[in-house]
Amino acid sequence: MARQQTTPEQHSVRLLKVGERVRHVLSEILTRQQVHDNTLTAHSVSVTEVRMSPDLRLATAYVKPLLGTDEEEVLTALRQNTAYFQKEVAQSLGLKSAAKIRFRLDETFDEADRIERLLSDPRVKRDLEG
Repeated sequence: MARQQTTPEQHSVRLLKVGERVRHVLSEILTRQQVHDNTLTAHSVSVTEVRMSPDLRLATAYVKPLLGTDEEEVLTALRQNTAYFQKEVAQSLGLKSAAKIRFRLDETFDEADRIERLLSDPRVKRDLEG
């Protein structure tokens, strides 16, 4: 039987859908505090995005502790519990194999704040108005 060909658009949509499903599962695990880790139970962690590799074997989860406190400590705790997260995601989604999950800090909010500060600078405002 010939393997069906997929277009780049279909492949991209599939990656986005799987990434979003993984994000929901990770968020639910963290919200329900199913991980037995003191650091993670003490912090509210938001999973802002999950990007999947084209072969669906690697998931990069971007996280941000609410209020932005103890980011490195939370990231370390997440990385120490990666095996648990991988197992739960694979079971929840019914995947053949568990995607390897990498946790990264989401720095988009910090970057947006930096840009906002630059735009509110009086010299920049003057240039934008003129």
